[in-house]
Amino acid sequence: MARRWRFETNLMSQQSSLLSQLWAKTDTPGVRAFFLSILALGVALLLAVYSGAAAELGNIGLAASSALLALAIAGWVAVTMVPTLAKRTPLRWIGYRMEYRISGAGWMYIGATLLVALAALNTGNNLLFLILACLISVILMSGILSSISLAGVELRIELPEHIFAEQTVRASVELHNEKLLLPSFALRVEAAMAKGAPAAAVLETPVFFPFLPRQERVKQSVPVTFLRRGLHVQDTFRIVTRFPFGFLQKTRRVALKSEALVYPSVETSNELAEMFPGIEGSLESHSKGRGQDLHALREYLPTDSARHVHWKASARMGSLMVREFAREDDRRVLLVLDPYAGVESDSAERAEERFERAVNLCAGIAWHFYERNAQLEFRGAGIERLLAPAEENIFAILRYLAVAQAEKPGTESPLLQELAASPELFKLIVTSRPRGTIPSDLWHSSYVVFLETLEELRGRS
Repeated sequence: MARRWRFETNLMSQQSSLLSQLWAKTDTPGVRAFFLSILALGVALLLAVYSGAAAELGNIGLAASSALLALAIAGWVAVTMVPTLAKRTPLRWIGYRMEYRISGAGWMYIGATLLVALAALNTGNNLLFLILACLISVILMSGILSSISLAGVELRIELPEHIFAEQTVRASVELHNEKLLLPSFALRVEAAMAKGAPAAAVLETPVFFPFLPRQERVKQSVPVTFLRRGLHVQDTFRIVTRFPFGFLQKTRRVALKSEALVYPSVETSNELAEMFPGIEGSLESHSKGRGQDLHALREYLPTDSARHVHWKASARMGSLMVREFAREDDRRVLLVLDPYAGVESDSAERAEERFERAVNLCAGIAWHFYERNAQLEFRGAGIERLLAPAEENIFAILRYLAVAQAEKPGTESPLLQELAASPELFKLIVTSRPRGTIPSDLWHSSYVVFLETLEELRGRS
């Protein structure tokens, strides 16, 4: 008995909370105008019926006055109450753009319905007409329930702050059911694409939500991979449902601008691994007054200089060990991306591929010095990041590299000539220029990465 009393108490509290939510969201003036309109129209209907009865009894004057009064009341409602109610009615759910597509099971069901309709018309059997009515009502209910399931659902997509090309990240897809009373079922979120267009990278794989409770949010995390750097924009998404019977697929388009700024890949390639020892050697030879305070001993890495090998410790440990010194504040690097795209005779496709390689090399080198806590400066076409710890500059550099564009073939940037004015900084220049075109003032304080030379070495291998 006590258990039943507690159950009834909980049920009553839930119902009262639901009623309080409905009352809090109720538009009191709108409800008052609605019931006043219903009352006025009811009076107009009674006057119209009374007018007809008076006309049949031969009382023409009373019938005419009753009819005119009924028309006046109806006109008053149309002029005053209807516009007020129309302004207060939330029509945004009605204005949703819906797309319809009949599934294979739906076509089979329609075919069966047509056969039953033909049989009912030919035989006049009441049972067949009853079955036909049930079949048609199922189609009608399918359209109504799917519309209710799509209505009042809002979409939100969140992407990570930092995204690298060719690296899988987790995107968050959230649906919010704003309906007060009804849940939604079997919703699928996917990117809206033009016919024949490739899949959108912002949401390549559709996300399925089997159940969305009323007044609640449901979130799912999905893997997303961007193959190329740049700004990826998706303006429109689709919410699709085949609820409840799968006969009709109904789609609602959602205008939601989602942007993803994708950095170039910073994975250490074979080219970079072979390049780093030379870069480190040139940097060490350029740095003046390098500290000699021993920080630690660690195992030898391919990028380490042979001069730092600790031979006694190596003999004792049985493997190569190197001395690791404390980082110096004056170890500074100026990373430069030369926007040179080549001469006009080069094909646009080859120039674009070469510049993409230059951007990827720059990103990998910048990330390398970021991991080593170096002092990093960066210059490119239209950007100059002043010298600062690499952790402060790295993401500003990557944001620039994500959208960097090569200069037009045949144009000449004054960037390299301006670099000669800073001989105190070690310059690491990535360029598509041929050898012999670099200003001589840069050679004694620079390490130049020629893409042309790298292509030749790759071709030989």
